[in-house]
Amino acid sequence: MAETRRRRSVRVGVGLGLPLLAAIALAALLSRLFPADVTGRWGVSPAVVAGVCWAGQLWYVGYGLDPKGLTDGFWRRLFGLANAVTLVRGALYAVVAGFVVVPPETPLAWVPALCYGTGVALDNLDGTVARTVGRETEVGRRLDMAFDTFGFVAAPLVAVLWGLLPVWYLSISAARYVFRGAVWLRRARGLPVGDLPDSDLGKYLAGVQMGFVTVALVPPAPTELVWTIAPVVLAPSLAVFTRDYLAVSGRLPGHR
Repeated sequence: MAETRRRRSVRVGVGLGLPLLAAIALAALLSRLFPADVTGRWGVSPAVVAGVCWAGQLWYVGYGLDPKGLTDGFWRRLFGLANAVTLVRGALYAVVAGFVVVPPETPLAWVPALCYGTGVALDNLDGTVARTVGRETEVGRRLDMAFDTFGFVAAPLVAVLWGLLPVWYLSISAARYVFRGAVWLRRARGLPVGDLPDSDLGKYLAGVQMGFVTVALVPPAPTELVWTIAPVVLAPSLAVFTRDYLAVSGRLPGHR
């Protein structure tokens, strides 16, 4: 009974307490950093948007954790060095999301590129730290996946709203959700779901996407050239998502 209560308290802390505190802390910090004349569209504060987005990411991670993993030492593992790096990435991507409500003429137009680019640079560092000075954990993997996916939504969305990328580039933001939704639907219908192809191509292309979006967000970047290159960068990643679905659905030769 005591163990059950302890796990429940940890789950409430991870699922509600931590996201709420993180949202308040980030929103309060950004409200001081943003100049008073930097206001968001529709009267929405970018600091509030960033706080809500970070809280949403943390809630998603906490909601999906296995209760059996909420053992003694969970908080120590959560705030270990590797996960601390990952949490910083999530906060940086949340800051990028705050610029969804900021017009492109803002004097802080360089911030999305800086924050997203820094998050991209830290992308492999958390895993390296976990393998060398700590250990890889379920919560670390969930944090990494959640933040990567969110970053793929926030940064391209800001770029599209600012006219730095074409609207159809958001198909890369939707691709992961469409793929996961299609796989879930197959399982719900009782259809077989196979393994993903043994290939790192998707990871390499994701790195290319991250770098390209970062460049697109840099204020001096030539927008016309970025728009011209966008389909060349986008097509291979969409092709990999298509390949992966064909593989798990048994439609790809050698993956039945």
